[in-house]
Amino acid sequence: MPTIRERTGDNPPRRYLSSANRPSGCKVGKVELVGAGPGDPMLLTLKAMESIEQADVIVYDRLVSKEIRARFPATTTALYVGKAKGEHSASQQTINELLVELAWQGKTVCRLKGGDAFIFGRGSEEMLELKAAGVPVEVVPGITAAAGCTSYAGIPLTHRGYSQGCTFVTGHAEQSLDLNWQALAQLEHTLVFYMGATKSGMIRDKLLSGGAAPTTPVALVEKGCCPDQRTVTGQLQHLPELVERHRVVSTALIVVGEVVALSEQLQWVSQVAELQQQKPLQLSA
Repeated sequence: MPTIRERTGDNPPRRYLSSANRPSGCKVGKVELVGAGPGDPMLLTLKAMESIEQADVIVYDRLVSKEIRARFPATTTALYVGKAKGEHSASQQTINELLVELAWQGKTVCRLKGGDAFIFGRGSEEMLELKAAGVPVEVVPGITAAAGCTSYAGIPLTHRGYSQGCTFVTGHAEQSLDLNWQALAQLEHTLVFYMGATKSGMIRDKLLSGGAAPTTPVALVEKGCCPDQRTVTGQLQHLPELVERHRVVSTALIVVGEVVALSEQLQWVSQVAELQQQKPLQLSA
């Protein structure tokens, strides 16, 4: 599928700062900010699937799984604008401008993001620019990775007697992670760090210095809600060693909290897979 690259040199990116810049007489389309969920296409909402099927153009991110991409209509243009560590197919500004340009061409655009567009997905940034350009925007919520991946790993985000709440934290490399670590460590919440594997050492050190117990259970959930999902568990004090030893990818979720200790008892995905592989009982006439 086509990939958007930076516009440079003699063709610099145009900046659509307001609807006043819109060409006269153009029929404006619309953009739908759609959460694709955490990977399993069966977790797409009906509304998300409808948006994918009815769009003129799909603009999608790296965390949209191949199983979901396989459901893109063959006749629909799909543009990849994903970002990986140290490798961006397009800057956020270029993506914003692309969405405006497509809408100004009268197209219906499905802007497809992994998880939920409004949870560490920059959906609100894109929406602000689209609305400033006079483009109608619709938001289709998706199952965020923290909810989907932990459920598939058998880890409840809350459990009576273990955790009365949960906190989502970005561990993205572009963020300084200038947080109140002492408050996080003492919340007695389940902590979920998005894209924090490359900063696992700092997360471990900051939580320990904030008062968290070294033996606090942790889990690393990799490729969540996909056929090759992997969950690695251990203790907070060993978090960076777990990442290195098991070669955990940077997009994995880090889950910190006592609820992780329930994962073995609440494991269900492997059991369902085993049942599906069993042949149905043959009854004689």
